[in-house]
Amino acid sequence: LQEMVYEMNLASARLARKAADLQTKQTPQKPRFVAGSIGPTNRTLSISPKVEDPAYREVTFDQVAKAYYQQVKGLIEGGVDLLLIETIFDTLNAKAALYAIQQCFDDLGVELPIMVSVTIVDQSGRTLSGQTLKAFWVSIKPYPIFSVGLNCSLGPAEMRPFIQELSDMADVYVTLYPNAGLPNQFGEYEATAAQMAPILKEYAGQKWVNIIGGCCGTTPDHIRAFVEGVKSLPPRKVPKVPVYTEFSGLEALTILPTSNFINIGERCNIAGSRKFARLIRENKFEEALEIARKQVEDGAQILDVNMDEGLIDSVQAMTHFLKLIASEPDIARVPIMIDSSRWEVIEAGLKCLQGKSIINSISLKEGEQAFLERAKQARRLGAAVLVMAFDEQGQADTLERRIEVCSRAYKLLTEKVHFPPQDIILDPNIFAIGTGMSEHANYALDYLEAVRYIKSHLPHAKVSGGVSNLSFAFRGNNVIREAMHSAFLYHAIQAGMDMGIVNAGQITVYEDISKDLLQLVEDVLFNRRPDATERLIAFADQVKQTSVKEEKRLEWRESSVEERLKYALIKGITEFIEQDTEEAYQKYGDPVKVIEEPLMDGMQVVGDLFGSGKMFLPQVVKSARVMKKAVAHLTPYLEALKLKANSSTKGKILLATVKGDVHDIGKNIVGVVLGCNNYEIIDLGVMVPAEKIVEQANALKVDLIGLSGLITPSLDEMVHVARELNRQDFDLPLLIGGATTSEKHTAVKIAPEYDRGITVYVPDASRSVNVVSKLLNFKSRKKFASQLKRNQQKLLENFQKQRQRINLIPIEAARQNRAKLSFTQKEVAEPQQAGIHKLLNFSLEELRRRIDWTPFFKAWELRGKYPDILEKSEHSQEAQKLFKEANNLLDEIINKQWLQANAVFGIFPANSINDDIEVYGNTERTRLLAVVHTLRQQMQRNSHKPNFALADFIAPKETKVADHLGFFVVTAGIGLQDLVQHFEEKHDDYQSIMLKALADRLAEAFAEHLHELVRKQYWGYARHEALSNEEIIAEKYRGIRPAPGYPACPDHTEKTTIFELLQTKKEIGVQLTESMAMQPAASVAGYFFAHPKAHYFGVGKIGMDQLTEYAHSKGMSHKEAKRCLAPYLVGNVV
Repeated sequence: LQEMVYEMNLASARLARKAADLQTKQTPQKPRFVAGSIGPTNRTLSISPKVEDPAYREVTFDQVAKAYYQQVKGLIEGGVDLLLIETIFDTLNAKAALYAIQQCFDDLGVELPIMVSVTIVDQSGRTLSGQTLKAFWVSIKPYPIFSVGLNCSLGPAEMRPFIQELSDMADVYVTLYPNAGLPNQFGEYEATAAQMAPILKEYAGQKWVNIIGGCCGTTPDHIRAFVEGVKSLPPRKVPKVPVYTEFSGLEALTILPTSNFINIGERCNIAGSRKFARLIRENKFEEALEIARKQVEDGAQILDVNMDEGLIDSVQAMTHFLKLIASEPDIARVPIMIDSSRWEVIEAGLKCLQGKSIINSISLKEGEQAFLERAKQARRLGAAVLVMAFDEQGQADTLERRIEVCSRAYKLLTEKVHFPPQDIILDPNIFAIGTGMSEHANYALDYLEAVRYIKSHLPHAKVSGGVSNLSFAFRGNNVIREAMHSAFLYHAIQAGMDMGIVNAGQITVYEDISKDLLQLVEDVLFNRRPDATERLIAFADQVKQTSVKEEKRLEWRESSVEERLKYALIKGITEFIEQDTEEAYQKYGDPVKVIEEPLMDGMQVVGDLFGSGKMFLPQVVKSARVMKKAVAHLTPYLEALKLKANSSTKGKILLATVKGDVHDIGKNIVGVVLGCNNYEIIDLGVMVPAEKIVEQANALKVDLIGLSGLITPSLDEMVHVARELNRQDFDLPLLIGGATTSEKHTAVKIAPEYDRGITVYVPDASRSVNVVSKLLNFKSRKKFASQLKRNQQKLLENFQKQRQRINLIPIEAARQNRAKLSFTQKEVAEPQQAGIHKLLNFSLEELRRRIDWTPFFKAWELRGKYPDILEKSEHSQEAQKLFKEANNLLDEIINKQWLQANAVFGIFPANSINDDIEVYGNTERTRLLAVVHTLRQQMQRNSHKPNFALADFIAPKETKVADHLGFFVVTAGIGLQDLVQHFEEKHDDYQSIMLKALADRLAEAFAEHLHELVRKQYWGYARHEALSNEEIIAEKYRGIRPAPGYPACPDHTEKTTIFELLQTKKEIGVQLTESMAMQPAASVAGYFFAHPKAHYFGVGKIGMDQLTEYAHSKGMSHKEAKRCLAPYLVGNVV
């Protein structure tokens, strides 16, 4: 029916118009309006449906726009009041719709309000085509829209951070109409009107939304409840937002008044790069992409792309290349500048890009009419424009002409096209200097003066320029060219230049230019003497370039000792640190001065770079290693003076992993990061009881305490520590961190126990410096604490309301709704090798091949999935370096046999009785060895959806079916503690943390590999399984290996059954702490379930009735059971 688009929309709109008018007539005090819904279509313009051909598209922009035009025309002529572009998953599709709407408005002579609503695909907050929410907003902001919002996507609760983010940045009305939660496994939506209405009411109360509604799964009952909830609330006021220049690719680029110079990468230009031109001519587009990628890695924030060449099809080359870029997230994240002297190339390029791009360029060369037509088309396509200082008389080459042409272009754009001034970039022409021609001598000086004029007289306009033009006279001499570019940029930025087309990898630091060369270069730039060009040419002839790169590597060794120390700290170089520290000591004569001045100066730079995102965590840890080695060298001098190295630190911080927990990677990383920022760190280590924390905090007069924990029981221990601090009248700030901790748990459970002080949840090391600096600053602490306590009170109140809303069914009813599984010979496999088995000193080389590297990078706060993180992320370069160093250490671990990997596991006869699993010592099942206690889901479910417990995956005893259950404990941590101690004694935090992270990965790899061996060999139910390592990591196999302490079996005390059955301490050297943490920490314990229907799930919240029965079954006190399962106890049994 695609040929009936116009007719169907016309008829639909007329029907809706008639119904709306009828309702309005009946209740005139409540008029009804008709929104013409414009969906996303079933095609995408930004993504190829063919994996093997990333540049392929099923449809073109023009085809999609044509279809939208027919739809829009039908809706308008059918009588709609407004147009609603909704469920946007690809911003380029939305831009095609907006483009068609503008055309239709022009043709019909009408204008209606336009509403735009995007859908995000997951908690990353990105669209299906990869844009962040801000990038999406920046992309559509140039269009005249009435409102922007979110629909479909997730449930209302999950949309919270995204609707808040959108509300903060949108200077139009904001809409929200979510789904009724996420669809269940049957595609049904379960969130009721009563569950959704309070959430939307809260958002309206927060003034985040103007218009609300419902999407998939919502009903008239939902809408009535929404209306009732918000009818008394005042509407959100559209905020006045600052005027900033913004562009976008997959991510947004905002140019703030405080922003540094914006680098525009110049190498994807046929005219400017011989290599790029050759690759395009030879149709080697994939290789050409690497040039784009390298520029982004080198710091280019915008990519200039130019395909102007007489012997190629520039339109085809441009569109093909831009479509390939769209398939590379690490390149596509930056905005694109489409560079061409041919308008059809620019227009075709814009129709390939979902982000807000820049046109390079338009000018008055062909007169005002052509200039204004292209500007109007640029607006329709949502682009910014770069305007060359070029008019009917030619290029502006004097100061007066530059000012004249730029001012005229600005006035035409803002007054006749209503072009946003912040989307105008003026290029007052950078021409070659040092040519020997006197008329060229003032080119650089005139450009700088033109920039100053633009910034003071043409509000919000930005200034750019092609920097490499400046040095064309010195082609072939990169030393001179780089110096010219760097010196010119330094002065141009001072004058107000915002951005420039440069090779980001070939800009030297202004301060690094030798004084002699800088003098010569600036003489030419500022036309300071008549022989300036001749003098620079003479110097250029003397420059020998052959050894520049080789010499550069150790150039820093010729600097002052202060600069050498700073360089070593920033770069993480330990090679010369002792001799440089000794030289500094001989110079200063005071070890404390050496620490407080050159060393802390360097660490201040490290802290600033990390805080601004210009250094990554692994680099910071290396910097800390250099610092520790320097301080270690000075320690004898300090002791001789009976002084401490921390005499002028910013504050003293005590860190500890709480009692019963042995995990400390995260804590150590936080310690390193804070240490780099001049805080004294007192690390009490792991398994630290509350009494010792309180005692040491008091004795050492610390300023702040930080608690860490990985396992769930640690949460209770943190509560206990908070209670003890409160009891003993402490009022120090208390930081909470670790994998199981959360902002909600901190607010609900820990903070109320420590009302004398401040309790702050810190999610990762990168946030710690900002939080600590606020807490230890008297002026900011009060405000920070006040806001924090308000937020925590709100979280507490919301939690209590949520508890009241959660309804559980009685445990007996949940058991009646257990999973009804089949236990025939096909589902229940007889083990090939039952009983207990050991694997001692297992091959680490074999485990290495099984490593899932993604969590390893996450531990170092480098987000991304392996292997993509090595090539397709914003921190690929650092990830590659970390990966290489990790593998070098792995080589050493394996070759020198530093670590030992052991496993003990067993497969036992087993049957279930209700929610328990009996484990037997003989095939007759007469000798009971142990009972595994499982918990059952108690949330209300749809009638066809079971309430699962792990016991459901084992054949019930009454069936007489001989089923089995597996148990395992693996470790890769034998020998780890001695190695860690060795590195810590050498002040090498980096190797210490790296070693622990690798041991954890080897342990997880061992658990995964052992499961495979069990499936294929020991149990043998999947003997013919042939999965790749990636498929194994993705759990594509039959069976599961849940672990106590995780969502399907959250009770950590069940580990004791595993450890007693397998005698793990005796057999492989792994034991449990009193809080059920495993020692060594690089260990994994769990079960093997073999049923083909076995799957992972979360138990969720449970009621007191199940807890009482569970405690009785386990033979533990009700109080102890409640303590173990406190995070899961909630709700009203109905």
